[in-house]
Amino acid sequence: MEDQFDSLRRDFAMGGLSLNRLDADPIKQTEQWLQEAIASKQPEPNAMALATAGPSGVPHSRIVLLKDIYSGGLVFYTNYESDKGEEIALCPNVALLFFWPMLERQIRIEGIAEKLPAEVSDLYFASRPRASQIGAWASAQSRVVANYEFLEKNYAEVTREFEGAQVPRPEHWGGYIIKPRKFEFWQGRPGRLHQRYRYTHTDNAWQIETLAP
Repeated sequence: MEDQFDSLRRDFAMGGLSLNRLDADPIKQTEQWLQEAIASKQPEPNAMALATAGPSGVPHSRIVLLKDIYSGGLVFYTNYESDKGEEIALCPNVALLFFWPMLERQIRIEGIAEKLPAEVSDLYFASRPRASQIGAWASAQSRVVANYEFLEKNYAEVTREFEGAQVPRPEHWGGYIIKPRKFEFWQGRPGRLHQRYRYTHTDNAWQIETLAP
């Protein structure tokens, strides 16, 4: 197995990053890298790993999709009664990770997760495909079910219930905004001399530091 992993090793040589090319605002820098990831045809460029912690302090992570950058924060949507929703309710400190291997880049973000206003979640839910709207009602996310057929039956029942009518947003489903307090931008470089720049928010301003790889 070790030999198989060793064969995957490669050097990083896509590009460089310097302080004078970084935006003073990490949100704007994130938007720039997202646009470049989209332009590069990166698969799922808005996918980000979200890490939360349960009451025991054990961390959990999963991939969610960034849906907006709103009021200085990063937005995703989910079931509030899911594992991540329950963990955020107990501990709103979360971490995000974007990774774009085609560009040899990643962004680490730490911040506080808060529920979006209901009217914002309503607008987004109304824009979703009808099948996804029905799925939000049919699936009690993260709960144990007897089998997959049980989910299909629920989906069919919800489909019949809302036939010929708009599907409203369930109260247990909506958005979170992550208000960031720390960013780290990472650019792969040859010889593993990667470039790392950390933004921290102090005294109502963002400070940028260079980190050793």
